[in-house]
Amino acid sequence: MTNVFKAPKEIREPLIYRIRAGLIMMGSATKAELSQRLGISFPTISKFMAQMEKDGEIRYTGDDDSSGGRRAKRYTYDPEYMLGLAIFLEKDETNYSIFNCIGEVKEQGTKPSVLHQEVQMLADLIEALIEKYPRLRSIAIGVPGAVNNGKIIFIPPYQQFLDYDLKEEIESRFQIPVVVENDMNASVLGYASNLEIENESLVYLYFGQNGPGSGIMIHGEVLRGSTFFSGEISFVPQYDNQSFLQALQTNDRNRRNLLAGDSQMDAVARLIATFTAILNPKAVVFCDDEADEALLARVAERSSAYIPQEHLPMLVMSSWRQDYLTGLQQLALNLMITDCC
Repeated sequence: MTNVFKAPKEIREPLIYRIRAGLIMMGSATKAELSQRLGISFPTISKFMAQMEKDGEIRYTGDDDSSGGRRAKRYTYDPEYMLGLAIFLEKDETNYSIFNCIGEVKEQGTKPSVLHQEVQMLADLIEALIEKYPRLRSIAIGVPGAVNNGKIIFIPPYQQFLDYDLKEEIESRFQIPVVVENDMNASVLGYASNLEIENESLVYLYFGQNGPGSGIMIHGEVLRGSTFFSGEISFVPQYDNQSFLQALQTNDRNRRNLLAGDSQMDAVARLIATFTAILNPKAVVFCDDEADEALLARVAERSSAYIPQEHLPMLVMSSWRQDYLTGLQQLALNLMITDCC
């Protein structure tokens, strides 16, 4: 996948970060084009780009056609100058992706799950990837739990990771910037990035290997909440004496049949009605492993019993695994651009 980098809405970091982001987004540029695009003086642009060219970060690709004066030199960013790692932890496996700074995947793979092991197993995997790709400059880790600035604050049933500052542990060991994110927050970010959606409100639902969760985006921004607990929908109370998690519980292990029962269908419909009344999202996204068109039609019909149909969101399906990896990749790319010198 290419061209998934999207610069943060505001970058107040040193100018080199802005130049780096601008050149990657533009594909190629002259100094004058960058100066105009970024609002940075031509002499300042020239100074930084001379150093970046010396370091091998950017490459001269030729001169533009002359318009009567000196021909302007054109530059591109070397996509192999920095690499990123996206890695997500699931009950049954650990998935990873190595990519360059324009989003081209260099390697993808699956390893045994580390969630039932000590964090050392995760560190060993990262160390092996760094040895193979010494230009790796940022890491994004996705976990099935609530995360407060890199510290895992809620992750049942993997108690060995509870209250663990995974960001601090990995950064201190490898001296590489790290972001740790909740799985559903990364997924809703990846879904919006894949479809180039901006300033919309979305909810991403997944019933998954570790219980239900949701990622919430409000006007293009991922909602994490005041204590970073947003999206933990298993606790939503339903039916007087049941939570949403309890209402979903079934002995059927078939992922596509998880929502097939009337009680499960009604629980999801009530949840969608709740999201509609509070957030009024544009769409609710379901994992395509867990839903099909017929199921979504039934959910929509049941939801309309609780809230006026004209206010209901679109119900759509997407590849959760791809959205998850794309979201983590987006986080790692942003970190690579703004936290690497």
